[in-house]
Amino acid sequence: MLERNWRGASGEIDLVVSDGALLVVVEVKARADDRFGSPALAVDAAKQRRLRRLAVEWLAEHPERRGSELRFDVVAVTGATVEVFAAAF
Repeated sequence: MLERNWRGASGEIDLVVSDGALLVVVEVKARADDRFGSPALAVDAAKQRRLRRLAVEWLAEHPERRGSELRFDVVAVTGATVEVFAAAF
């Protein structure tokens, strides 16, 4: 894990992790139950755009990581169930 709850001008990245040379930006969404669907559904197009902007901001602060392959994951927590959507967008 490289960062947790990193704040930039466009908002916050929940997690930035490294998987070798791969840089992974992780959005975590949690709900008590699935009454309104999977928490992953909350990561809509606007949220995806914001996360992309935040990744650019994060990379600007960490020039040593520029050029890294980048992936966006979503972790959906529903009660005690955890689902990981690797390369979600």
